Amino acid sequence: MPGFLTTHVLDTATGAPAAGLRIELFRLDGTLREKVAEAVTNADGRTDTPILPEERFATGRYELLFHAGDYLRTGGLEAAEPLFLDEVPIRFGMNEAGHYHVPLLLSPYGFSTYRGS
Repeated sequence: MPGFLTTHVLDTATGAPAAGLRIELFRLDGTLREKVAEAVTNADGRTDTPILPEERFATGRYELLFHAGDYLRTGGLEAAEPLFLDEVPIRFGMNEAGHYHVPLLLSPYGFSTYRGS
């Protein structure tokens, strides 16, 4: 099976997909952090295509950076600045080819993730 990476974001405070949330993907190598992709979630809270497609897949360490604060402010969150959650980084490894899915469950005051399918 070829390797690729997908993600999606669910807003647990509203019980809906998080549409319009910007996500950046970085490849980590020691102290180096190289941006390899950027996407915005669609109405289903997903990226339209894999954030790391088969033709660009490589094993290694990565970071997904979810711009949660921008999304929360756009959605009308009225909270004092700085927000409790602004940028949410998730660092993970991919050690073999396959489908990796890293979802984010988000609220203004907490988040969780897991390796999905």
